[in-house]
Amino acid sequence: MGAKLGTGGAFGGRRRGDDDLVEAHDINVTPFIDVILVLLIIFMVAAPLATVDIGVDLPATAAEPAPRPDKPVFVTVKPDLSIAVGEDVIARETLTSTLDGATQGRKDERIYLRADKAVSYGDLMEVMNTLRNAGYLKVALVGLDGRS
Repeated sequence: MGAKLGTGGAFGGRRRGDDDLVEAHDINVTPFIDVILVLLIIFMVAAPLATVDIGVDLPATAAEPAPRPDKPVFVTVKPDLSIAVGEDVIARETLTSTLDGATQGRKDERIYLRADKAVSYGDLMEVMNTLRNAGYLKVALVGLDGRS
């Protein structure tokens, strides 16, 4: 009456005894590998599309450089940290009043600031802050044209 089956059951396990199921320790990785390969193909196709590389040949300009004013106002910081407005060396405390005289009180006039290479960045910023506090907001830094 009690015939024992070698295989069977809902999970495909084998029966050893009456109700003892043997666990299957192998995992089917084929679907996992299939999903990974599909994702890899999707990323390989989509990655070049994500980077937009448009070649553009920009036109050359024939515009002349901006004209310099007739009488530009130069503020120069020398290596010994003395300040000159134009060609006249002035005291640091009189910078604002000297600039007011040189620009006829026009605060919107551009001030050209030039400094020696030996002047530290902090000292140059101190002069720029003095100009800003005096109301001169248009400050242009002057350098040598390195193109040869």
